[in-house]
Amino acid sequence: MRSPSRFGLVALVTATAAVSGALPASAWSPYDGRPGNPRRSDVVDIQVLNVSDFHGQLDPLNVHGVGDVGGAAALSSYWRADRQKNPDTLLLTAGDAVGASAPISGFFDDTPTIRFMNYAGFDADTFGNHNFDKGLEHLQTQIDDARFPYVSANLRRLDDNLSGVSPYAIKNVDGVKVAIIGVTNPEAPTLVAPGNLGTMTVTDPAAAAMRARTEAARHGARVFIALGHLGIEGTDQSGDPTGPLTDFAQRVHGFDLVLGDHTDVQYQGRINGALVLENRSKGATYARTTLTYDRRRGGRVVNAASEFVVPVSGAVQPDPDVVAMLKPYREEMAKRYDSTVGTATGLFGNEESDVRGRETALGDLTADALRATYKTQVAFTNGGGIRAALPSGYLPADTSLRRPSSGYAAGPPYDLVTGDAYSVLPFGNQSLTRTLTGAQLWAVLEHSVSKAPGTFGGFLQVSGLRFTYDSAQPAGSRVQSVTLDDGTPVANDATTYTAATNNFTNAGGDGYTMLADGQGASRNLMAADLLDYVTARKTLTPATDGRIQDVSRPDA
Repeated sequence: MRSPSRFGLVALVTATAAVSGALPASAWSPYDGRPGNPRRSDVVDIQVLNVSDFHGQLDPLNVHGVGDVGGAAALSSYWRADRQKNPDTLLLTAGDAVGASAPISGFFDDTPTIRFMNYAGFDADTFGNHNFDKGLEHLQTQIDDARFPYVSANLRRLDDNLSGVSPYAIKNVDGVKVAIIGVTNPEAPTLVAPGNLGTMTVTDPAAAAMRARTEAARHGARVFIALGHLGIEGTDQSGDPTGPLTDFAQRVHGFDLVLGDHTDVQYQGRINGALVLENRSKGATYARTTLTYDRRRGGRVVNAASEFVVPVSGAVQPDPDVVAMLKPYREEMAKRYDSTVGTATGLFGNEESDVRGRETALGDLTADALRATYKTQVAFTNGGGIRAALPSGYLPADTSLRRPSSGYAAGPPYDLVTGDAYSVLPFGNQSLTRTLTGAQLWAVLEHSVSKAPGTFGGFLQVSGLRFTYDSAQPAGSRVQSVTLDDGTPVANDATTYTAATNNFTNAGGDGYTMLADGQGASRNLMAADLLDYVTARKTLTPATDGRIQDVSRPDA
């Protein structure tokens, strides 16, 4: 197996996985009349293009050391060129194409992304947790608007909650029936607001995928592709990649291609005869895969080859139709979100591995905004809800502003605009105030660090308190000390404190069941509170002050 790559993009990474006993791709040649040399018509090269965790990234993504990458208009041009080379092409993704989206999509309920996916000719998608962010009614609208099928095989009571969704879809590619089977990540219900899946429950992905494969085979499918909202999460002692994606691939058989998602890790490997792939998120890479199907050799895939493409935006002419489609959204966005509200002396970064695992400057800022707005003793918010750096990838119309994105004046300092606050906090969560006991606060902090030193979307960024913990101790017994900012100890008892958080965490999201007691008063939109706080302070400097300390990793 190849180790995963989370950082350090390269221009093109090529990997080939040959099916046991198959001829290499270079062995195919036109029929020349000699016995045993297959006619070219007997061989179909099925090209599969796929992106992971697109998150409505319709604008280019600025990648350090590479420049602007992806974006809808550039990706459309890349994929058009790929299709011109091989018309026998499928375009796929495995969930979270929408939700936690870039401003150009998220500010318009992700309608621009669904329109782009229709235009680009996506052939199938499945559901990740973010597909459920705004509830089933909103999701049903997106399903109805899509001109491609959504597939998920492991949602029990699916038909009671959504229409137009099947466990799998079968596509005919040059006479070859290709089954595309989707699976949703099992932890999805804990990653969205309680109730957002209706009465659906998520069942075992591998068992559901195998049942769907059996049924698809009965309907004539000969090539099998799994779309799993499952990713790589780490490595084992041997350095091999591990996580739900590899676990799934090890438990299924008879698949030719398994496409992962969810964790923003570039990965390629071969497991149980299947080529297994995951891309970097938001169009930072896409995979170009060829499944070589031989009609004569038992009607099967005899070779699988894949390459990761970094779609550098400036390397192609942007698709003018996509540029025109997005223009009205840009004009509307500029009216509402381009106002300058302050400056930052440096970049408040937001690497997922940081905000979900340790104190960060942006986490401090966000939690401080909650506590200052509502004058509570403490405040906390989940790191997984903080989705962009500050300044963000929002693209104001005024290019004379100092922004980190290319095409703008250089910084630091950087100019902050209204759209930044709504990019940092895109979910529409509300601020919420409540009282909680010292015992509840200790339980909250224990849950926050329960997966340390690994990352966790529920890891809390805090304000008004300081705490130490030991990640070397068993989960549930890690927190060592908790004090308020003034040094007053917080005892693990019935003493009460005033707190501000968000309605998602307070309702038990990310597993915070100790808060789901019906208490709490919803206040303002959380992003609006952050915006007001930034506006009032005018100049921001990124810094941390040691609020969260892991005694086993003092330098982390």
